[in-house]
Amino acid sequence: MDYTKSISSIHLDVLKEVGNIGAGHSATSLSKLLDKKIDMYVPDVKIISFNELMELAGGPEVVVASVFLRMEGDISGSLFFVLSIEQAERFIKKLIADNKFSLQEPPYNELGLSAFQELGNILTGSYLSSLSDLTNLMIYPSVPALTIDMFGAVISHGLIELSHASDYAIIIDTPIREEDQRNIDSVKGHFFLLPDPNSFEKLFGALGMSDER
Repeated sequence: MDYTKSISSIHLDVLKEVGNIGAGHSATSLSKLLDKKIDMYVPDVKIISFNELMELAGGPEVVVASVFLRMEGDISGSLFFVLSIEQAERFIKKLIADNKFSLQEPPYNELGLSAFQELGNILTGSYLSSLSDLTNLMIYPSVPALTIDMFGAVISHGLIELSHASDYAIIIDTPIREEDQRNIDSVKGHFFLLPDPNSFEKLFGALGMSDER
């Protein structure tokens, strides 16, 4: 059975609000860490095909910097913090105070990689903490994994569970916008939250909703 067929527009609106609360907490953490204003919000929650998902960060062959973890506990799923190489470099340079840091080709500076992993760890922790507080569900993050690779290879880790139930994913995509980067081309950072199919009943139940139409 395709689990996405049991999800209504009302359910998607609720997931959008959940995502916005998590995004707000993560943006606050990131703003404090970088000492600059960062905006994060959820423009929409969509049911999309795996191929469409691959295009969200500019295509499956675009190289990105990503921190990936699994949600475990009362509900499960995958959470990705994905930045373009250029944006990741800007953040890391500020974190380690090294304007020469580069992610253009290996070997990479280990201090910079550690700083980026900690950045992802703080942000994903803020996101999951907000989700847990809102739903009163016990949600634990796995150990975050740092990857610099093509987006298609990165996101495929989160599609393993989903592929057993459907060819579609429910995606809570949270763009990351820097205060001094206003044009649309500057929005190159994303949170991708992909709940597993078997988590929706518990998630919507915790929010006071049935998972049925």
